[in-house]
Amino acid sequence: MATVKLLSDDELSLEARAVFDDIRKVRKSDFVNNFWRALAHDPKTLRRTWESPKEVMAPGALDPKVKEMLYVAVSIAHGCSYCIHSHTAAARAKGMTEAEYGELLAIVGMASETNRLVTALGVPVDQAFLADAAD
Repeated sequence: MATVKLLSDDELSLEARAVFDDIRKVRKSDFVNNFWRALAHDPKTLRRTWESPKEVMAPGALDPKVKEMLYVAVSIAHGCSYCIHSHTAAARAKGMTEAEYGELLAIVGMASETNRLVTALGVPVDQAFLADAAD
């Protein structure tokens, strides 16, 4: 359950409405999800927060589907149910197959296990893996 009221379009300030208009324009959709509706109480945080994914998730060196899949993986690692659901839906909309989703989950599960093992064992990083090893 939300800790703040999710604002309807009729309840938005002018500044929040401008951000919602940009979200709709960039995403080419009339849908504005609950995350943005919760943030709309603080238009400055709403605008600042929107600018980041607008830039980072835009077309770039990584395929948009891959970006969404990475977002899912990080969301799983951080335990954010909302982001897991919203970015899984976005990845599927960008073409992620069920087989790809299964492999993604297998990688996240395996990485979580091995990360904990290496942390518990205090394994030092191999010199060959260090970024400055080639120098």
